[in-house]
Amino acid sequence: MSTSRPSTAPDFLLSRGHGSVRTQGAARTFTEVPAAAAALRSGEAEMVVGALPFLPDAPAALTVPESIIREPGVLHPHPYYLEGKGSELYASLVRGDPEADEHRARVAAAVEEIRAGAMDKVVLARAVDIAFDPPVDPRLVAARLIDTSARHDGFICDLSPAGGHFAGRMLVGSSPEVLVRKSGTTVSAYPLAGSAARAADPGQDAEVARGLAASGKDRAEHAFVVEHLRAALEPVCSRLQIPDEPELTATNEVWHLATPITGELDAGHAHLTALELAALVHPTPAICGTPTAPARDYIARVESPRGFYAGTVGWADAGGDGEYMVAIRCAEVAADGASARAWAGGGIVADSDPDAELAETTAKLGTILGALGL
Repeated sequence: MSTSRPSTAPDFLLSRGHGSVRTQGAARTFTEVPAAAAALRSGEAEMVVGALPFLPDAPAALTVPESIIREPGVLHPHPYYLEGKGSELYASLVRGDPEADEHRARVAAAVEEIRAGAMDKVVLARAVDIAFDPPVDPRLVAARLIDTSARHDGFICDLSPAGGHFAGRMLVGSSPEVLVRKSGTTVSAYPLAGSAARAADPGQDAEVARGLAASGKDRAEHAFVVEHLRAALEPVCSRLQIPDEPELTATNEVWHLATPITGELDAGHAHLTALELAALVHPTPAICGTPTAPARDYIARVESPRGFYAGTVGWADAGGDGEYMVAIRCAEVAADGASARAWAGGGIVADSDPDAELAETTAKLGTILGALGL
C-alpha cells in the first residue's frame, strides 16, 4: 500500500451535495453513543464522527477528530487518487457469501417465514469478497465511488475505535440514503425502500421506473420504513411532514422509492444531537425488517455477521447538528489493504420473487464492483 498519499487524506469523510465534512486524527474515541453525545453537549468535543454498527448493542466506532474541514458542497477526490500514482487498482473477485443459488434459497425460505406470520419484512444481504494485488489504499476505493456516483455522495470511516477485528479497517461507500439529518431544530430523513435495476435503453429504463412506482409489493415494503420513522420521530417532534406518496429517485444502477421527511423537534427534545437521533431511528426496516426484533434475529441466523454494513456513518457537532447516511453500497477494507468485503441487500416481503431479489442485489453490488473495474 502506498505511503505517499496526500497529507490531506482523511480518516473520515462524508461527501454530500449540500456540504461535506472530512477529518484527520483521533483526540478521543468512543464505543457508545451516550458518552459521545455527553462530550458534545459539554463542549469537550467540537465534533464526533464515525459509524454505528448494524447491531445496536455492538461497539460503535466514534472519534473526536484532531482536525476538521467543512466544505459547502460535494468533495471532489484528490487528483492523486484519480490520475496520479495513487490511482492504480487491481482487484479480483474471490467468492460470494452466499453464492447466487443459495441467496435464491434464502429468499424463498424467508418468504415462507413471512407468509407463516413470523415477520412482515426482512432484508437479506449478499456479500462478495475482493482481493487487491498490490494492496489498496481504502481512500482510493472511496475516491472511485465518489467520482462515479451520480451525486458524488460518499463516505470513509476508520473503524478502529470499535476494537478487535475492526482495528485498522476502514468502511468506504457511496450511499444515497439519509438516515437522519439535523440542522437547528429541523430534522429530516430520506428513506429508500423498494428498488429496481435500471436499464441501459432510455425507453426501457423509463418503463422500469413506472413499474416500480406502481408496484404494490415495493410500495408496501416502502411503507414499512416510512411508518417506522413516523413512530420514532413523532414523539420528539412538534411537527412532522410526511408525503402520502413516495417519489422516484435513481443512482446510476438502481431506481428507488423514496420519501422526503421533515420535522421540527419539540422544546423538550431540541437538545438531542444528530448522533442521538441516528441511534433513535436505527435500524429501519429498509436495512433490517419489521417487526425489528424478529427480523434482526432472522438475519443473525442466516447471514454472516454484518459488522458496520447496514449501520450508519456520519457526524455531529457540539451544536447538535449533523448528518448520518445509511451504510449501504459499501465495502470494509482490511487493515493491510489486501482484501475487502462488499455487501448489498434487498427487502423480502410475502410477494418477493427469488430471481428478482437476486437481480436487485446484483445491480446494487454493481456500484462497488463497477468502481473497482470488476
